[in-house]
Amino acid sequence: MASRDDPPLLLIGTLAQRCGKSVHAIRWYEAQGLVPGVARDAGGRRRYSEQHVAWLELMERLRTTGMSIAEMRRYTALVSQGRKSLAARRDMLAAHRADVLATIARWQDALGALDQKLDFYDDWIATGERPARDPLNPRSTP
Repeated sequence: MASRDDPPLLLIGTLAQRCGKSVHAIRWYEAQGLVPGVARDAGGRRRYSEQHVAWLELMERLRTTGMSIAEMRRYTALVSQGRKSLAARRDMLAAHRADVLATIARWQDALGALDQKLDFYDDWIATGERPARDPLNPRSTP
């Protein structure tokens, strides 16, 4: 039985509101094995804690940074192993971080190219004449 000091448990609708996800999305995350430790009450309803709010926020961030569902399952499985998997979890997140940094570098390069192309068009529009060189196509001629 829960004591007065235990944090209140959340129903799925409340969890969905807190996480900005739909009930359907939370059930999908659960079906994928990405939400550990979900309890059920006597009526069979899922009951979540504040840890689940934080967990789903982490899952969203991992997904946003390009982690695959399979990798997220692997990470969740490692977390479920407890302290013995701390080093493996850390290594997994460090490798993912390196991938994220590489992606950011590629995106920054692509953003620079877009900026150059926008400048090209801005110059063309401002002057009414096609600039002599297209920065992304050095072989171009007017």
